[in-house]
Amino acid sequence: MKILHLETSSKNCSVAISQGDKILCLCEKVSQDYKQSENLHTYIEWALEGAEISLKEIDAVSIGMGPGSYTGLRIGTASAKGFCFGLNVPLIAVNSLETMVEPFLEKGYDYIVPLVDARRMEVYTAIFEGNLGDVAEQTNAKILDENSFQELRDKKNLFVGDGCAKAKEILQLPQAEFQENVYPSAKYLVKKAYQKFLQKDFEDIAYFEPFYLKDFHGIKKK
Repeated sequence: MKILHLETSSKNCSVAISQGDKILCLCEKVSQDYKQSENLHTYIEWALEGAEISLKEIDAVSIGMGPGSYTGLRIGTASAKGFCFGLNVPLIAVNSLETMVEPFLEKGYDYIVPLVDARRMEVYTAIFEGNLGDVAEQTNAKILDENSFQELRDKKNLFVGDGCAKAKEILQLPQAEFQENVYPSAKYLVKKAYQKFLQKDFEDIAYFEPFYLKDFHGIKKK
């Protein structure tokens, strides 16, 4: 069983091919000016070549459903739907924030918090338990201030993502660690997409929409 994975919700345009829960090939690049429209289909061709398979051998397509870049999500979703319709294969969707925490599980953190930059002091975020990755707080949009995440103050926390650059300047969390250069990646769609495939947890291709999360309230940073 082979799956094509697309992750375009951030500055990282990422494509992977997997067989079962194993990666056959990964093509990705972080671009500060969001070049998904230019790179996505080239990366798909390269990934297929690297995996030594043809497009018609794909059994499903998985997409990182955001939250993240509106344009990037539109491009990735349109491509995923096109492949699903053309190949008559199912569509699988995975929350992009979930994929950001996978490399850091079971590393001694109480909580792992992805922070995706949404301009100004805004971020897309969620809170995950640091051992198994269970959701402690659902995906939401947040305006950062000195009171943000105070419920985690006495815990050992890891914040990941490009929203960390502004977060570490304002958050009052002495035990927190920050890793800025972490982006959603197709390679971390593989395990979750494989599980969903086995469970037949598929999206309605015609009506599927990615996670366009933009609901901020409060004072904007001047």
